[in-house]
Amino acid sequence: MSTNPLDPSGAHRIHSPHRGGDRGSDASNREYYDDFATRYEDERGGRRPGGYHDLIDDLEVAIVRRYATGKDLLEVGCGTGLLLTRFAEFTRSARGVDLSPGMLEHARQRGLDVTEASATDLPFPDASFDVTCSFKVLAHVPDIHKALAEMTRVVRPGGYVLAEFYNRFSMRALVKRYGPAGRVSDSRKEDAVYTRFDSPEEVVAMLPPNVRLVGSRGVRILTPSAGALRVPVLGKLLVRAEHALSDSPLRNFGGFWVAILQKQV
Repeated sequence: MSTNPLDPSGAHRIHSPHRGGDRGSDASNREYYDDFATRYEDERGGRRPGGYHDLIDDLEVAIVRRYATGKDLLEVGCGTGLLLTRFAEFTRSARGVDLSPGMLEHARQRGLDVTEASATDLPFPDASFDVTCSFKVLAHVPDIHKALAEMTRVVRPGGYVLAEFYNRFSMRALVKRYGPAGRVSDSRKEDAVYTRFDSPEEVVAMLPPNVRLVGSRGVRILTPSAGALRVPVLGKLLVRAEHALSDSPLRNFGGFWVAILQKQV
């Protein structure tokens, strides 16, 4: 099967050339993110104010605020808790799950309510939350149908699932396809983890039957690379443009595509 991200018949993987038997398994992903945890916040959490990660985080937080203010929220793949900390400021309750004990150690140091668990096996009863969300995580889950089903299961009828995917019809996909893999630790690069890229149309085709797409948001539509935001004048123009275009018709070309799903009553 083709690995070209622009081939609609392919598996849409980028930077995952080694097809080991456990690639994408919970154990493999846990090991990768435990290793990544030591460097994950090097340029995040205000360490490079106004930079690339702040832009991405701000756009993601804004869409969650729109649907989760005053409500019970679960973040699937909360990592070190950078986003979850911000969600807790406007939700009634904010909980998180993640596979990586290394990531969760940082989240617990922030005083967050987090649990070690897989996106495909959430340890909560049906209809426990008003909103579930996941950012930069579902692209690394091979059993995407199970993950989406689980995120939907724990949402109350009428509630929302905010699911972010890596968009193969984007500038970011091209950069990831042809550029070098970034380093996440002294011993690993990004290509050590299973990664999938899906178009918005492909995402819609894989949705559980009891949700409907009610909106979407595009994140990183024009920005060619993180370094572009450090260029005087250009960086400020890109930030303004990304915010202005995130809900425009160009949202379907965002490097990160957020599907806004509502669970049927």
